[in-house]
Amino acid sequence: MISVCEAKIASKGPDVGLSFYAFFANKNDAPKLLMEAAIWWIETHQLDHFEKAVKIKALVEAED
Repeated sequence: MISVCEAKIASKGPDVGLSFYAFFANKNDAPKLLMEAAIWWIETHQLDHFEKAVKIKALVEAED
């Protein structure tokens, strides 16, 4: 997740927003992992559909 956030920030700037789908090439590739990301995004952190990549990166880094 961190590398995806870093790539988006590098290419589009610090205000770029993304959804949890940004971490998947195809939403059907890994349904269990997609659901895990959805639960982390929606239930655990109560995030909006689109959030700033810098915010997501900080949340992930804080959990390590």
